[in-house]
Amino acid sequence: MFTEIPLVFQLIILLFSVIIHEVFHGLAALYFGDDTAEKMGRLTLNPIKHLDPIGSVLLPLILVIMNSGFVFGWAKPVPYNPLKLKNPRRDTALLALSGPLANFSLALFFGLITRVIMITSSFISLLPYLMFIVWINLILGIFNLMPIPPLDGSKILFYLFPSRELEMILSQYGIILLLFFIMFAGSIILPLVMIFFSLFTGIPLA
Repeated sequence: MFTEIPLVFQLIILLFSVIIHEVFHGLAALYFGDDTAEKMGRLTLNPIKHLDPIGSVLLPLILVIMNSGFVFGWAKPVPYNPLKLKNPRRDTALLALSGPLANFSLALFFGLITRVIMITSSFISLLPYLMFIVWINLILGIFNLMPIPPLDGSKILFYLFPSRELEMILSQYGIILLLFFIMFAGSIILPLVMIFFSLFTGIPLA
């Protein structure tokens, strides 16, 4: 799938998708009263400000070359100061939610463009590229909602189910759980990605 799309394009789309994810975290923090990301110059689409050598370059490159079907990566997390938030506990959860919502919004937007192109039969050559944008942003959005530290979903989980013991246990073993989850992420996440991909683009996937 998407083998006809040049590798460089796949990596560029992934890079800017994770950057937009992080920028929305920063914008949400700013909205809730924390200007830390703004002062550090992180509310920008300039890749240099966000690049993580492993998460933004090495890991995605390896996954694409291996044709794993599950391409994932990350940018440097946008910093925030919970003490500056108006309602630290609630706003931390909403701040975490903003990143995945940015990815879902991108997926929906380009999914609608895909539908228009299919209806009008114009710019058909763009379809694979638009479909890849939808695909990668759905992966990023769904993956980040998994309730495993340090993913965004863990912050939402801790807000919905406040338990100091649960937070301590998941935080202590978060990295191990995350590595274990990544090993099986394809079989867990891809079915969900395929469902939303079909809903957003109107293109059924077998």
